[in-house]
Amino acid sequence: MSARPKILITGATDGIGQLAALSLARCGAHLILTARSKAKADQTCAAIEAVAPGTPVDVHFVDFSDLAAVVRTGKAIAARHPRIDVLINNAGLHAFEQRVTAHGYAEMIAVNYFAPWLLTDTLRETLVHSAPSRIVTVGSEASRQSGAFDIEKDLLDIAPFTARGSSRIYGRTKLLDIMFSLELARQLDGTGVVVNCLCPGFNVTGLGRELSFARPVAGLLTWLGIGNPERGAGAIVRLATDPAFGKQTGAYVSAKSARLLTPVAPADNEEARRQLWKKTTETLSRFR
Repeated sequence: MSARPKILITGATDGIGQLAALSLARCGAHLILTARSKAKADQTCAAIEAVAPGTPVDVHFVDFSDLAAVVRTGKAIAARHPRIDVLINNAGLHAFEQRVTAHGYAEMIAVNYFAPWLLTDTLRETLVHSAPSRIVTVGSEASRQSGAFDIEKDLLDIAPFTARGSSRIYGRTKLLDIMFSLELARQLDGTGVVVNCLCPGFNVTGLGRELSFARPVAGLLTWLGIGNPERGAGAIVRLATDPAFGKQTGAYVSAKSARLLTPVAPADNEEARRQLWKKTTETLSRFR
């Protein structure tokens, strides 16, 4: 990795993504960030300057529920940065009711899975040309709550759900992220691009911000020392910078213990991962 590696991180204006960006800045990275809000982006850039003065930061504004915009942003990043050392797919959403995007997809599926898939696909050639390089994707052990998964049916499911039922849908999106990461690792094996994913553990972040009681609960947990997001952010930074993970590919790692995790079915099945990739490619072909 170069003396000042170029690291692209999505979802870097909140939670563990912001903490990871600050740590990466301290490590001397040239940061490329995606953001939805200019106010939050400005706040994050100010925080980065405070901890690591002079850090180069390039911000690209994009709403990950707009998949066409994700591809445009990926192309703009590739045009501006012929070399990218690390791509960190961190942005995520936990919606507590069903919302359907303008393109007709469930918002959580679009933001948490389709968007990182498309961004990575758009930057794939750049990352290969930048080898040795890395792709880090934030999965979750919440994937174990996803239940049975039918690729043909569930990938495009837009059925309503309640706050109580949202955890299963969120878990499904994280299952998809893990399957995506493991299959991409297989495809890129031997190219010099290593692909790994992680479970950041339980973190007190803005992920549940749609719930009215989220802020006071987060304050209580923080006071109790539960769910420190520094642990999840540290795992992201480790996969992005640790020399050991510059050689290892196809890993799914726990932030809590740094041990390898065995994903829940069907993420543990290579044929299922191939089928998901094929279906996703077909579904998103209009954006590529």
